[in-house]
Amino acid sequence: MTELLAPAGNMEALKAAISNGCDAIYLGMQKFGARAYSSNFDFETLKEAVAYAHLRNVKIYITMNTIVFESEISEMKEQMNLLNEIGVDGIIVQDLAALNYIVKNFVDLEAHCSTQMGIDDLEGTLLFKELGAKRVVLSREVEIEKVKEIKKKANIPLEIFVHGALCVSYSGNCLMSGLIGYRSGNRGRCVGSCRKEYELIDQTTDTIIGKNYILSTKDLNTIEHIEDLKEIDSLKIEGRMKEPAYVANVVSKYRKALDGEITKTDIADLSKTFNRTYTKGYLFHEDKKDITNITRPNNVGFEIGWISKIIKDTYEITLTKQLNQNDIIRISHENEDVVLTVVKLYDKEGNLINKADRVCYIKIKEKLSKGDLVYITKDYAYYKSLEASLENEFKRFDLNLKIYAYPDSKLVIDAEGLGFNYVYESEEVLAEAINNPTTKDQVMKQVARLNDTIFELNHVEFDEYGAFIPAKLLNAARRDIVQALYDLKLNSQKNRVKSVEPSKKIAFSLNQPYLTATVTNKEQYDACVSSGIKEVYFDNIIRRNQIEYQAKSGQLLIGGYGGVYHYKDKNDCVTDYSLNVVNATSCLELYNLGAKRVTLSYELNKSQIDDLIETYHKENEGAPALEMIVYGKAPLMFTKYCPLKKMNQCGLCRTKQYVIKDEHGTFPIITHKDCTVTILNGKTLNLLDEIPNIKGIEAFRLNFTVESKEQVIKTINQALGKLDGSLNRSVFSQETDTRGHYNKEIM
Repeated sequence: MTELLAPAGNMEALKAAISNGCDAIYLGMQKFGARAYSSNFDFETLKEAVAYAHLRNVKIYITMNTIVFESEISEMKEQMNLLNEIGVDGIIVQDLAALNYIVKNFVDLEAHCSTQMGIDDLEGTLLFKELGAKRVVLSREVEIEKVKEIKKKANIPLEIFVHGALCVSYSGNCLMSGLIGYRSGNRGRCVGSCRKEYELIDQTTDTIIGKNYILSTKDLNTIEHIEDLKEIDSLKIEGRMKEPAYVANVVSKYRKALDGEITKTDIADLSKTFNRTYTKGYLFHEDKKDITNITRPNNVGFEIGWISKIIKDTYEITLTKQLNQNDIIRISHENEDVVLTVVKLYDKEGNLINKADRVCYIKIKEKLSKGDLVYITKDYAYYKSLEASLENEFKRFDLNLKIYAYPDSKLVIDAEGLGFNYVYESEEVLAEAINNPTTKDQVMKQVARLNDTIFELNHVEFDEYGAFIPAKLLNAARRDIVQALYDLKLNSQKNRVKSVEPSKKIAFSLNQPYLTATVTNKEQYDACVSSGIKEVYFDNIIRRNQIEYQAKSGQLLIGGYGGVYHYKDKNDCVTDYSLNVVNATSCLELYNLGAKRVTLSYELNKSQIDDLIETYHKENEGAPALEMIVYGKAPLMFTKYCPLKKMNQCGLCRTKQYVIKDEHGTFPIITHKDCTVTILNGKTLNLLDEIPNIKGIEAFRLNFTVESKEQVIKTINQALGKLDGSLNRSVFSQETDTRGHYNKEIM
């Protein structure tokens, strides 16, 4: 059976999801979740949430899908131990250390691989199956045919996103918020840099192609493809920061779709809560240029008409859909919006009305134009209907009773519900009825009062033997039975802890540090080789989202888990920054998978690097083999979407150089042969002066992207000088950021 997985940012949203038919909920806590700005749950409210959900046969998955720094490992483990104790069903993780701890320590607490891990192929899925994951959340970029193929061949439950906000970047590979705003998306604090307005500039001709929301994606909506989706194990709705009414609306529609009860009206009603207009996504082959909505980054609502006449400060609106008093509308005027609540609505004669179907009149102080389009962003009546559903019981469970009531004996009731049995016995003895013995109808009336419970009365056995049963006693018995069955259901967890086996230790000899380099063209490659760099990554890079894996000789730089799995027996692989390694346990896991060296994440500062190395020494009695990027324009975003195609520049990237620009700077665009795109930081990370002070690193990498041959050679010479301690500090001629994350805290 396909699981409908719903988001919950608070208890109200959780109840909204359950009351509208979800099978499972994912939610976050105050730490380690990728939605730090959501309300989230503390342990007390989480215990309440787990109990509420489990009584209704709804599972709870906790998001702990941030990267975990060394100083947080103990707290991470403590939180997971508590989650296990209260019966959480699974934890969604990004960090290898988090996955490792769940798999090694718990029996029934499942490890689910977050989309931030970047798993988009069979190889990556098989890797995590071998590592003990119980579910893989595939990248949003994977097409439905490939999802089905992976499911068939990997034989592990798969989860995919089917509705809600989309990241324009491959999840886990967006550093834009972290490197520019110092609020890391991999730490749950994304500020939504992609939702800003940018200029697209052709640097070759110094021409502004356009200014708009070029990176702001539409919302995903796949409800019309539900038959294809039924083959997948879990369908995930995005929206932990959304209001309960949004959750209720989307969950109810996908529930109807899965149950074969969806109507065209239901599908249209999805637009009555927050949306940025819709796309079917890469999942169902949306053209790249149609993934984004470049006109606005926030709620669009749904179109209901246009301004057809202007009479002083009164505007006539011709309607295509009904408008009601108290609705909130948005009127689009010259690329700006006027948003207002419809407090007073008039008919043609100037009479106040509550609703209108064809034409209405509204007094508006702002100056608008004939033809301006009108949208509803909040349908007041529809929201009221959603709010009314928030605490309904979507389904109730049968309660069966056998009632034994004999004079001069205690009342005994054998109850069955939720798969459990409970025998109730009263303290008092029943009296014989002199005139009016309690009838079955009277018993049924009392025990059927279950509206404030999850039960409905199914079958009752009761024979009249002349006893009098006080209504008060029957009510108390009913309450006792309900609570007892609740307790049996919630306390049915078995031992959920494993005996842990010690980890295999791997240690390396710390060699004299040396330089490596990443390049983007043959000219840069030749410059590196001629300057004496022996390890240059060029045509030996296996990046994330590799379309296919080919036989390779020599050393490889691997950026995705699929590549780690495919080349795991090669014994000459270096893992790249894109695996987001920030702790010693993750390093050890990658060494166990065949990595000879691990590149550290851009998101580490000096203190955190020192912590990682020190911990690795303590736990493995030797050094880790590490690589660190110390120079270059950092990749802010790696995306399947192409802003050049969106702006009708497709193919021109072969002869021109483009950047996007905001009020803070410019960001170069690098295109790849498969039409994926990397957006670079406009400033250059420069830690060359710090090289003599950084201990425990085997290889210092120079990352060349847009540099000329002359710049490459100059930079290498400076780096070699710093490595030898023979050159003074030098200032680059180009704009540089000499601090980097090496000296910054990322929240």
